[in-house]
Amino acid sequence: MNMPSLPKNFGQAIDLSALGKPAPAAVQGAGYEVNSENLVKEILPVSNQRVVFLVCWSPRSQESIELLQAFNTLALQDLGPNGEPAWILASVNVDVEQQVAGALQLQSVPTAVAIIQEQIAPLFESNLPADQIRLIIDKVLSLAAERGVGQSPTQSAPVETPAEPEELEAMEAMERGDFEGAKAAFTRWSNRKPAEPLAKLGIAQSELLIRIKGVDSDAALAEAMSHPLNAELAMRAADIEVSQGNYEAAFERLITLIKALAGDEKKAPREHLLALFTLVDASDPALIAARKKLASALY
Repeated sequence: MNMPSLPKNFGQAIDLSALGKPAPAAVQGAGYEVNSENLVKEILPVSNQRVVFLVCWSPRSQESIELLQAFNTLALQDLGPNGEPAWILASVNVDVEQQVAGALQLQSVPTAVAIIQEQIAPLFESNLPADQIRLIIDKVLSLAAERGVGQSPTQSAPVETPAEPEELEAMEAMERGDFEGAKAAFTRWSNRKPAEPLAKLGIAQSELLIRIKGVDSDAALAEAMSHPLNAELAMRAADIEVSQGNYEAAFERLITLIKALAGDEKKAPREHLLALFTLVDASDPALIAARKKLASALY
């Protein structure tokens, strides 16, 4: 996680009890409302003890209001044994606190960042489903715990979730290289539990592996480079790059193609790119950047 350092004179660590009550919020559940003064004196110092999740929002953006409320719901769920919050929710109204918005170099709202040991870590710039926000929060808390800040979610509430039968079947099929069988098992799981995100992710992963099975990676990438406007070759090359973890190259390849094509020709690579997006962590910088570039390419 890239965490740029903040100025050294932002203050010393303080007890949680020194963190004052939240100011009256413009929306319900805004947490501690940040301004240029309490950011330096209270919010940054307390990040040496607990992770601070800062939501940058505007009352003109319904999406940002919904994101702030989603964070508040999760904050109320994450309480320690003594009833204290496992992490701190803070918010900044960018319309009011323009100095803070400038210091954070905000480009848009909503924007969510984490603050750990007086350092900032950009997370994402959109409203995400609650389950994805939960995954990001847990990941950040785990990373912070490794640095001695707060407690890992697994330390505070270990929960063993039994695997679903279709999930076990799919994993066994994957190990055998039977990607079609894995897809079928994940599909049955998704049909039985339509809201299960892991089933949908399994389907997408299986479909990717089916598409690149038996493909000579080097030859496919070279062929796509030689014919950059061939959508079929570009999509296959992007599949290979995603399978190799080279997300930025895959996304850039398809976005460049979409920009070059006209009308209905954009549809297939666009849908393919959106399918590849589902395979990448929502907080990944390459994905966040690609979503912005795709929006610009389409409109």
